[in-house]
Amino acid sequence: MQGLKSVRDTDVQGKRVLVRVDFNVPFNEALEIVDDSRIRSAIPTLNYLHEKGAAKIILLTHVGRPEGKEIDALKIAPIAKHLQSLVSFPEIELRENLRFDPREEKNDGVFAKELAALGDVYVNEAFSASHRADTSIVGIPKLLPSYAGLRFEEEVEHISAALTPPQPALAIVGGAKFETKQPLLEKLLSQYSEVLLGGALANDLLKARGLPVGASLISAEGVPAGLAQNTKLGTPVDVVVALGSAARATNTGDVRQAERIVDIGDRTTLAWSKKINNASFVLWNGPTGIYEQGFTKATQVLAQALVQSSCKALIGGGDTAAALSNFSFDPSRIFVSTGGGAMLQLLADGTLPGIEALKGSAV
Repeated sequence: MQGLKSVRDTDVQGKRVLVRVDFNVPFNEALEIVDDSRIRSAIPTLNYLHEKGAAKIILLTHVGRPEGKEIDALKIAPIAKHLQSLVSFPEIELRENLRFDPREEKNDGVFAKELAALGDVYVNEAFSASHRADTSIVGIPKLLPSYAGLRFEEEVEHISAALTPPQPALAIVGGAKFETKQPLLEKLLSQYSEVLLGGALANDLLKARGLPVGASLISAEGVPAGLAQNTKLGTPVDVVVALGSAARATNTGDVRQAERIVDIGDRTTLAWSKKINNASFVLWNGPTGIYEQGFTKATQVLAQALVQSSCKALIGGGDTAAALSNFSFDPSRIFVSTGGGAMLQLLADGTLPGIEALKGSAV
């Protein structure tokens, strides 16, 4: 992206380098890290800084939502221990959870100065947090020469390229809150051969097209008629519905009043798998069903179809990435973004607060 300075563009020899990472990783009840992919994504930049002679590498991260309070379960100690198993050089310091200080989420000028005083150079390697205008994302670059990390650069390059994909191109978008995703969907419809909706987004469109959605999650605002009539916007032809602990598969026209749609059905899954196989490029963000409640079947099948296809792809969102991680795939063909929300915002807006902060940094 034009105007984005890379960590490769600066001399870090003998300097203290302040690196904003996103080590906000999931833990189990025993406070063991379940998925360390975000930590591993920053390792190439840390190795690069070490090899180029940085005197000290100070890492800043947030963990969870402590709302400005110190919470034992959200301390960085388990992450620091895990990091030591991935990098062996001694000049790394991982500081305590940024969000223990309420000023982090307020873009506080005084807090920015306190953080900036720790380093001589700033590197943003937290793409997945760069859609938020937090102090460590947008405040520090005003005070220090600032650069994008190696993974940050990759993210911007791959996501920006997805706005002009090779054809035929297919987009699959899950999740909720149609009104927040409407600008992105309209943008994708102008660039993609077809845009398929899963999750609550599909419920909104089914309702707008006159089909019953029962007690399914829907947005407060309806889908505009013009968008609902767009034939490039696809919805499932069959779904899995649940009532209490009971679930059944049915056609989209047969959702009963008390039932809620929890996933796409087998016929839709098969049809979408074939569309993936016929595409030159696939953009996929968000599962097709309520993944966290165990309705994972269709998302898993589509992930397998993607791995077995020959198309290039951009994947975002934690649940989508989790489904894909069950299979071996070529990372040069399928790029998995570390940030679902940041990915969607960059696609929709063409930039992020963190990107703009780097462009306007103190040099």
